[in-house]
Amino acid sequence: MKKFNLENINATKYLFFTGKGGVGKTSIACSVAVGLADQGKKVLLISTDPASNLQDVFGRELSGKGVSIPEVKGLVVANLDPEEAAKEYKESVIAPYRGKLPEKTLANMEEQLSGSCTVEIAAFDQFSKFITDEKTSSEYDHIIFDTAPTGHTIRMLQLPSAWSNFISESTNGASCLGQLSGLKSKKEIYKNAVLNLSDANKTTLMLVARPEKTSFLEIKRTSEELSKLDIKNQMLIINGVLENYGDSLSKKIYEDQQQSIEEIPSELKSIKSYLSPLKDYNLVGIEAIRNFFTDKQMITEKDDSEVSKYNTIKDLIEDVYGSKKKIIFTMGKGGVGKTSTAVEIANGLANKGLKVLLTTTDPANHLIYENEISNNIEVTGIDEKKELEKYKEEVLSKAKETMSEEDVAYIEEDLSSPCTQEIAVFRAFAEIVDKSKEEVVVIDTAPTGHTLLLLDSTLSYHKEVQRTKGEIPESVQQLLPRLRDFNQTEVVIVTLPEATPVFEAERLKKDLERAEIQNKWWIINKSLTSSNTTDNFLKKLAGNEKKWIQKVSEISGDIAIVPMSKK
Repeated sequence: MKKFNLENINATKYLFFTGKGGVGKTSIACSVAVGLADQGKKVLLISTDPASNLQDVFGRELSGKGVSIPEVKGLVVANLDPEEAAKEYKESVIAPYRGKLPEKTLANMEEQLSGSCTVEIAAFDQFSKFITDEKTSSEYDHIIFDTAPTGHTIRMLQLPSAWSNFISESTNGASCLGQLSGLKSKKEIYKNAVLNLSDANKTTLMLVARPEKTSFLEIKRTSEELSKLDIKNQMLIINGVLENYGDSLSKKIYEDQQQSIEEIPSELKSIKSYLSPLKDYNLVGIEAIRNFFTDKQMITEKDDSEVSKYNTIKDLIEDVYGSKKKIIFTMGKGGVGKTSTAVEIANGLANKGLKVLLTTTDPANHLIYENEISNNIEVTGIDEKKELEKYKEEVLSKAKETMSEEDVAYIEEDLSSPCTQEIAVFRAFAEIVDKSKEEVVVIDTAPTGHTLLLLDSTLSYHKEVQRTKGEIPESVQQLLPRLRDFNQTEVVIVTLPEATPVFEAERLKKDLERAEIQNKWWIINKSLTSSNTTDNFLKKLAGNEKKWIQKVSEISGDIAIVPMSKK
């Protein structure tokens, strides 16, 4: 497999970099942008990532309108803020109904417009202007996007029902109703944006992944989802590949990466793929970005600060055991290690003689790959597909009673959203939490604060207009009060000592606070700082971690650091 560099790719007009948080999308997008500009091209680099660190990379304040970078002739960088755009968009949708609809109805609408789908729509709204505006197109040779729209967002924008009036008024149970209301005037712009995305002569989707099994599985789903929409001009970049090793830990990392690359899903093998080596320095500053495609070493500042004052996961387990809490969540973005953390906490509590139930609400169900779960722990999972089908059937049967075929088509699309998937497993999840009356329940992945608030407001509204069939189970009614009770519930946020995972974990904490759910413990996973590595390359990486460990310590005083394992 060749190394990723500008000579190996045919750069199209539009380049979209997509992948989960922390895989290195921003670093690669910036390096490509600077590299093309250094070749004499006029380049516009745009970030639509809420956790964007473009300002740090280029060392200056950026705006949504674009800022020229003096050190790189021909490069303009724009840092769009989709979360701010989502706030403005939400208010534009709700404002016409203030004073006309009951407060509880407005609260329900507001929460429906507070999720990730709305942020995605707002982001799409912003960058659609850049890929459909003829003046912008003629001004630049290449327009590069750090973070691409998901297939779900694009599908929603293609549906005819997205433009009907019922969206802003309907409350049929689907989770993302309302996101598209008010966008009718922009239908043509979005149509052209989607056409440009699917034009292989104009656009390339750059799929960025880490050399890890879970990262490949996630990017496989993204690739398949976009291919179904005829967005097939894709390229895979495997980022962060360790090229050498000097001790037992670095050897283990190297061998694990090589095995993951060897066993890459067959669906990805047909895509042009490139390797990008792991760097031992932070990709911040023009010099570092220019060095991305070279083997030149960077001189980095030595950080001798200590991190030994922080706790271990054993300290966390002792604290949870002493608190007598019965519901423990591990929350975090994909790839941070929340499943292995849940297993370790469950094992620790079981070893203290507690009766423990370990479960997951993650559709990927990574528990099946864990082989170190204690025999005296009950392990379960939620069959998401079964729960989702049950929920879909319930919602669609009601929709078909009053709606046209086109409107029902929109409802069906809405039901494939990430938010709906969380809601679909809600009752099964509530039943599992209800078991905490008898035993300790450790849950890998839980509903987000947005989902809980959405369910809270929806349940209230259901009661008000009597839209539900039968009674709401007591386990569902009691779930939110239980999760809000700090004496019953412990939420453990898991992150990595890197920029994007830390920023995403910080947003997760704020999301939980909106739902009035408290968080005490944070785990910084896969840390080289506390691994005692003797490999010079890894030691440099360890020095880069300390900034992010300090950042987490400013957010939470209760931190456990888990070293990178040799297992």
